Amino acid sequence: MAAEYETIAGPINTEIEISRSRFLTRLERVDSEEAARAVIAEVRAEHPRARHHCSAFVLGSDGRVQRSNDDGEPGGTAGAPMLDALVSAGLSDVVAVVTRYFGGVLLGAGGLTRAYRASVAGAVLDAERVRRGLRTEVAVEASYEVAAQIEAEARRRGYAVGEADYGAAVIQRFAVAVEEIPQLAALAAELSAGAAVVVPGEARYVDLPST
Repeated sequence: MAAEYETIAGPINTEIEISRSRFLTRLERVDSEEAARAVIAEVRAEHPRARHHCSAFVLGSDGRVQRSNDDGEPGGTAGAPMLDALVSAGLSDVVAVVTRYFGGVLLGAGGLTRAYRASVAGAVLDAERVRRGLRTEVAVEASYEVAAQIEAEARRRGYAVGEADYGAAVIQRFAVAVEEIPQLAALAAELSAGAAVVVPGEARYVDLPST
């Protein structure tokens, strides 16, 4: 698994016209093959008169899952260049669907390949990128006064601050890189004179704040 990777913030819709053919691109963030195929089906339903709904998607922190579909276009002229555009952009957890409305002019294999790749590449340029990183959830239990100090210093250091439970004491959750756990534990111990309880949990991917 990669320590960090990039995806997109939300859906992007773009359109280009080449030799009277319209290429409508939907770029959307997904977290599974099922979700990717649901987006493809949704786009197909939105444009029932279009002959081609070509698609490509990349999933996983290492981009290991890669699929593409020409949907009736000549083999290798649509899905593959679309997939190449996603991979070249360094994106994962994203699906691209390009709907083509034929304009009456044959583009040829080379023209189709360039058009489908350009469609996705253009949508990628319009998309807001989001970094995701593997982080461990760490729960820190401390008194109210100390918890506020720990949270303030954690934010200053750039740690992601999660939810908190409030009872006799505060249990504040942080998402930190595995190598940062000792520093967070040391911070909690210093500010609480050793009274804070630090409990590391599971590691998972989270969206990282923009820098």
